[in-house]
Amino acid sequence: MLTGNCLCGDIAFEYHGPLGPVVLCHCSRCRRAHGSAFAASAPVQRVHMRWLTGESQITEFQSRPGRYRAFCSRCGSQLYSRVDAIPGILKLRVGVINEPLGKGPAAHIHVGSKADWFEITDDISQYEKTERTNDPF
Repeated sequence: MLTGNCLCGDIAFEYHGPLGPVVLCHCSRCRRAHGSAFAASAPVQRVHMRWLTGESQITEFQSRPGRYRAFCSRCGSQLYSRVDAIPGILKLRVGVINEPLGKGPAAHIHVGSKADWFEITDDISQYEKTERTNDPF
């Protein structure tokens, strides 16, 4: 089981399922949404997510048709993204997880549009876009 919460603590959750591979997304949308060089997220199964507190404070922003970014309406912490095309999966922002993950990132994606002020210095796989040609997230 994993637990997590937003910065202000109003939203808290438990996750009782497998955590997919952690990816570091360097696309301009993720950089803008996070105010950082990349976003770190992992796919999770929505059915295994249980909101303990604050579910009503989750605000979703439709960043493009059928694609949503969720955040705490009080403190602004990014929580997950989701797409209508895959309703059972959330891309959980791993920075909101309380426990050690026990694994590092699996890949850098969308490095073709990464910030020019950030240099990737690790040996993790890099993908110009993503492994899938039509990445819904």
